[in-house]
Amino acid sequence: MNNQVAQQQKPTKLTDLVLDRVKQMQDTQDLSLPKNYNASNALNAAFLELQKVQDRNHRPALEVCSHDSIVKSLLDMTLQGLSPAKDQCYFIVYGNELQMQRSYFGTVAAVKRLDGVKKVRAEVVHEDDVFTIGANEDMELIVKQFIPKFENQDKPIIGAFAMIKTDEGTDFTVMTKKEIDQSWAQTRQKNNKVQQNFSQEMAKRTVLNRAAKMFINTSDDSDLLTGAINDTTSNEYDDERRDVTPVEDEKQSTDELLEGFQKSQEAKAKGVSNSGNSNEGKEISEEVADGQTELFNEGTIKPADEADS
Repeated sequence: MNNQVAQQQKPTKLTDLVLDRVKQMQDTQDLSLPKNYNASNALNAAFLELQKVQDRNHRPALEVCSHDSIVKSLLDMTLQGLSPAKDQCYFIVYGNELQMQRSYFGTVAAVKRLDGVKKVRAEVVHEDDVFTIGANEDMELIVKQFIPKFENQDKPIIGAFAMIKTDEGTDFTVMTKKEIDQSWAQTRQKNNKVQQNFSQEMAKRTVLNRAAKMFINTSDDSDLLTGAINDTTSNEYDDERRDVTPVEDEKQSTDELLEGFQKSQEAKAKGVSNSGNSNEGKEISEEVADGQTELFNEGTIKPADEADS
């Protein structure tokens, strides 16, 4: 019954509560959103998208997902300045948990918000492309040469690399195809058709996520932003939370925001429990939920209401 709380609330009720919490963070925790980002519009777009999201058994996400996971997904989306209307993020159901995940576009947008970042990009390397790596005087990995060729576009992918250019220089992250496959094998979306059918976009997304994680964990940016970015990246991996532990302030940031939201919710809706005791959907899906199989990457992959599972 508790998992039906979100569905029972009117769209404006849920989005307004999250928006109120975001405004509180702007006033008390120095949260800074992108200049042209309209949090209210993004939340409304997200709620409209949520009404179309289903789990693998074709049950509406707003019925089976816990209230806490829905709130956390919307908060993480807003903290990163993302919007599903721009194909920057999407929502997936795992059991009774809703998770927001970034597209390639979304990761680019989120990383660009970090101080000093000028340019973010990822590319794939095909068989017979010219690709040479090396190291600079500080023993940092660099890409010395990359010459893609049109005739190689249909050849097998042998790797991918990401570039984050800042005021202080350029950071490169390189992954071989074997490393990319190993990363995909650790995700909760094992044997995902998207990885097979849209391998170029997914490979770029994977290497950029790794680059972002390495860059963010050494940055001095807001814990609210870096914590949300790290949380979203780790959402996709079964073991990611054990492998990558953010600093204490970052790890607590989203939990504190959620706790604050829950207190606000309790004050405005007495008697409504958010504990999420439903027994439905306890098995964690290892495939993308039906209707969310096609991810949003570089505008190539579009959402589908009835994608194959």
